[in-house]
Amino acid sequence: MTPFGARLRALREAYGVTQAELARALHVSPAYLSALEHGHRGRPSPGLIHQLNEYFGLIWDDAEEMVRLARLSHPRVVVDTAGLSAEATALANRLAREIRCLKPETIAALTAVLERAAERE
Repeated sequence: MTPFGARLRALREAYGVTQAELARALHVSPAYLSALEHGHRGRPSPGLIHQLNEYFGLIWDDAEEMVRLARLSHPRVVVDTAGLSAEATALANRLAREIRCLKPETIAALTAVLERAAERE
């Protein structure tokens, strides 16, 4: 599941809307919405994000959050380590190999480390 997919599912459930109902309203297939929610499709288009924001009545920060989550939600990430150290390349490759085995608390801890590093830059 992607961050965007998780938020979409949470919105649907909070509003009591089925995938089929939402799909009809957005003129997309229920299979497409399911694939978005489960992370089997890439980022949604800006137009679809706008439609979702309108459907759920999201404005300001909530609407911007949907855009941000969509940017973070490509299920097949490519990490370009060209020009970086051997250690950075090894880390990227190890993470790609082992990410499926990491526990949620480990992922949260790694995310926190990266956020602290970004704040220092």
